[in-house]
Amino acid sequence: MLSFYVTTIGFYFCTMLTVLTVYIFLYGKTYLALSGVGESIQNRADILQNKSLTVALNTQFLFQIGVFTAIPMILGLILEAGVLTAFVNFITMQFQLCSVFFTFSLGTRTHYFGRTILHGGAKYRATGRGFVVRHIKFAENYRLYSRSHFVKGLEVALLLVIFLAYGFNDGGAIGYILLSISSWFMALSWLFAPYIFNPSGFEWQKVVEDFRDWTNWLFYRGGIGVKGEESWEAWWDEELGHIQTFRGRILETILSLRFFIFQYGVVYHMDASEPSTSLLVYWVSWAVLGGLFILLMVFSLNPKAMVHFQLLLRLVKSIALLMVLAGLIVAIVSTRLSFTDVLASILAYVPTGWGILSIAVAWKPVVKRLGLWKTVRSLARLYDAGMGMIIFVPIAICSWFPFISTFQTRLLFNQAFSRGLEISLILAGNNQNTSV
Repeated sequence: MLSFYVTTIGFYFCTMLTVLTVYIFLYGKTYLALSGVGESIQNRADILQNKSLTVALNTQFLFQIGVFTAIPMILGLILEAGVLTAFVNFITMQFQLCSVFFTFSLGTRTHYFGRTILHGGAKYRATGRGFVVRHIKFAENYRLYSRSHFVKGLEVALLLVIFLAYGFNDGGAIGYILLSISSWFMALSWLFAPYIFNPSGFEWQKVVEDFRDWTNWLFYRGGIGVKGEESWEAWWDEELGHIQTFRGRILETILSLRFFIFQYGVVYHMDASEPSTSLLVYWVSWAVLGGLFILLMVFSLNPKAMVHFQLLLRLVKSIALLMVLAGLIVAIVSTRLSFTDVLASILAYVPTGWGILSIAVAWKPVVKRLGLWKTVRSLARLYDAGMGMIIFVPIAICSWFPFISTFQTRLLFNQAFSRGLEISLILAGNNQNTSV
């Protein structure tokens, strides 16, 4: 029965449990950081000299992720080739970034297995079995892995940043590194693995072409007969196709409620709200967020649809902008609003906006009847543009250094092929029509 479990559904179920454990661990640490409970318990442990409680609070998630799932492979290598050969092969795999690939595939299995459990609709995903040497465009990778990896990777990174900013860690920087290094590895693998294993992914000319192609895809409006490969709007509608049932909408709403934890915790740590712990502070933060949504609705109005009201539209936008500036000045004068509060507001409002967006797309028919679907779509496009830039900027910076592209080519291919690829790039020069 154990063999049947492991070789069928058990493998995917254990994979999902591994990722869920990471989420529970990080959200638990975030709660301890934002609520102050972690610092209070640590002080109590220090007073009572309770070493067990101190160890429990400083639990380090360094070896838990992936190591236990790799033990069968290591034992298999030891039985087949011996201890020394198995050790050498394992170290070689690390230099070949096999751990990055494994962690990324972990996210793929977890996402689609979890989606099937929530919404049903299991189907075969053709991935191909060939030796890929073709450069995949940035927009294509973004379409494939945006919802399955990039969103979750940024969520994990945000949890780690929150814990870094507000968490109480008795071990200092070393303690935080040991606590979070495996989680950071998982987040960065989910964000950048498709581009690390993408041939010519750090070639400057390819990066420039990819950015132009991605912006054209992002701002191209959909329509009848337009495919997701051509327009962001068509792709976005396709990504929402799995939410069909009332049960699925309820589950999506419940899962999206976790994004509101950030705002509730962060607003009480701002300089403008301290030392008040009144619930009024939380409602004021929602009022500010409502003002930002109204501002988004005003600036998302299509000028082409209001041809006869161009002057009125510009007047409304100007008034809205002046009101925002006036409100910011009043907040600075009347409260202790600081620059760190602005950064904290980003940490608070960005997850809240994504939570509202997730709930809105889950209840798409209701939102359409309310006439708010265009605003929701504008907000979703803004989030995708922001996520794309967060991923693209490090790739563009790395592409400035030619040795990174050379290292990537040597990493992906054997010596003879990589040498031929470098020669072909030199011969191609600046010809934009040359594809590798």
